[in-house]
Amino acid sequence: MVIAASVGALVIACGATGIAATARVMSLQAGSSSSSSTGTNATLLPQRGASGSMSRASETASATPATARQSLGIVMIDTVLGYEGAEAAGTGIVLSATGEILTNNHVIDGATSISVTVASTGKTYTADVVGTDATSDIALLQLQGASGLAIAPLDTASTVAVSDAVTAVGNAGGTGSLTAAAGTVTAVDQTITAAGESGSDPETLDGLIETDADVVSGDSGGPLYDSDGEVIGIDTAASSGSSAVTGYAIPIGTALRIATQIESGVETDQITIGLPAFLGVGIGQAPSAVAGAVISGVVVGTPADSAGLVAGDTITTVNGGAITAGSQLSSVLGSYAPGDSVTIGWTDVSGAAHSATVTLVEGAAD
Repeated sequence: MVIAASVGALVIACGATGIAATARVMSLQAGSSSSSSTGTNATLLPQRGASGSMSRASETASATPATARQSLGIVMIDTVLGYEGAEAAGTGIVLSATGEILTNNHVIDGATSISVTVASTGKTYTADVVGTDATSDIALLQLQGASGLAIAPLDTASTVAVSDAVTAVGNAGGTGSLTAAAGTVTAVDQTITAAGESGSDPETLDGLIETDADVVSGDSGGPLYDSDGEVIGIDTAASSGSSAVTGYAIPIGTALRIATQIESGVETDQITIGLPAFLGVGIGQAPSAVAGAVISGVVVGTPADSAGLVAGDTITTVNGGAITAGSQLSSVLGSYAPGDSVTIGWTDVSGAAHSATVTLVEGAAD
């Protein structure tokens, strides 16, 4: 695990350093057409790896290119996962003419740079992370230098019901173009439990809209439209391991309430504002002769690297406070922000004690 000083969260990354990771595509346990869980497998749907490696059109004949109306106020998101040596792609919804973008947190999780292309104009912008709610899988971005953007039509007033006609739109396969798949609402108020590929660290998303529209990788963060062409949800996950198509969307009202909380700029146990501070060490499970957080790897060019920390060292203090475990190190660093200076104490493999004061930098989105 690569430790980032974000409140209540770890940035988990992999790359040439071999630091263990949780993949961006996560396995899910999904509920049935009632709100009870039946253990159906599903996945969160950013597209990882090479752009265009999967497209909706190759999977089903039900997809068509998105219309001009369906593309209005929608963006394609491309991210670089710098600490993992990978890329990912997804979709987003324009909330303001000046470039406020709503998407899933897992679309930008681990991103060290974010590029956003407006579907209706083809213009590309660099995006900053305003804030995230990883627990609810919502992120809010801000495009640099944007103005005059078309805003997506949102429906926060209507009640979504089973059998309502819907259309899922998104950047399927990360191809850089929007496609659409029609379907119906098959259930509401659904709960799915997300976990990493190993089944670790499960998280629950509830209150979701279930649909038989063909939601695929790259659609995450995209709109689920009602029959009037208004956004009623954010495409988030789909079932896997079954011949039946089942997609899940976060209701737009839920997403907007979280976006408003993020806009307030106030951090909570769930909401992180901006990017986390970053030390740049991986924490392993190897035994140590002293109590502390054992370093499994160090990311090149980070504060930890500059301080001289190396794999095998054991971090024992932060600003004079004792560190006895990796989880405690994460918690302590969670109280700091990028630009803060902290003094790290550690013991090397020979037993010699060291200390250095470092300035934490911005880490990857989490």
